Amino acid sequence: MSILKIARMGHPVLSRIAEPVADPNAPGIRSLVADMIETMIDANGAGLAAPQVHVPKRIVVFQAPPERMPEGLEGEEAYDHTAALTVLINPEIEILTSEMESGWEGCLSVPGLRGLVPRYTELRYSGFGLDGKRIERRARGFHARVVQHECDHLDGILYPQRMTDLRNLIFETEARAWTAARMQAGADKEKADA
Repeated sequence: MSILKIARMGHPVLSRIAEPVADPNAPGIRSLVADMIETMIDANGAGLAAPQVHVPKRIVVFQAPPERMPEGLEGEEAYDHTAALTVLINPEIEILTSEMESGWEGCLSVPGLRGLVPRYTELRYSGFGLDGKRIERRARGFHARVVQHECDHLDGILYPQRMTDLRNLIFETEARAWTAARMQAGADKEKADA
């Protein structure tokens, strides 16, 4: 297994639509997935899509552990639903609700930044595992957010393109200051309204 180089925002591989995988059981796919998992874990990511490692194929790996909360942004989103390490080949998403929730996202291809991104709160996804068997699951909360984020990569979309207000695109190092300023503004408004 190897740690792969991660493409960063601006690289053309991140803006194209990825190609379907013809054979999920192919040895090359198994090797790629093993390297993707090692790369994701090494980079402390919640997910990774093949285009992020310069391979324009429809493959994502992800995990939604309960402890994934950006430092300084506690309480901004309820990460209430989790998923074990998942390999999904040729994924498809079916949105199950019109309800959306904004939550903080980061991306290995957009290092050092976090953005407040609206995502659907519930979905069903399907695809194939490395064994060629069909996977179908329902996802909510952080699990649904991760699936949407990673599958966006397969369609050439990075999370800043989903944001509705770029004032909420911040450097990770400024998260505490951003949160403190936001809380102070709320307190000032409450005082003025009283």
